[in-house]
Amino acid sequence: MKTTTIPPLRVSPALRKQAEAVLEQGETLSGFVLDAVTRSIEHRNARQEFIARGLANAAQAKESGKYIPAAKVIAKLAARLSKAKQRAA
Repeated sequence: MKTTTIPPLRVSPALRKQAEAVLEQGETLSGFVLDAVTRSIEHRNARQEFIARGLANAAQAKESGKYIPAAKVIAKLAARLSKAKQRAA
């Protein structure tokens, strides 16, 4: 596979210094940037898939006429949170 480059990025000296300050031993600034770009792409893809699933579920609910009231969902979440807090205590 042939590789390509990402366009150079102009940043302030302060930002570069901050990035260099958080590098782990043996890590390069290029490696850090590549990791950041890769994670950002994964995050955006996951967000797009999440939105697509939500829109598809909304369309399906509208089509079928079967909805769960928000109050019921919130009540169930509140109960789960309460149980989790009791377990943690």
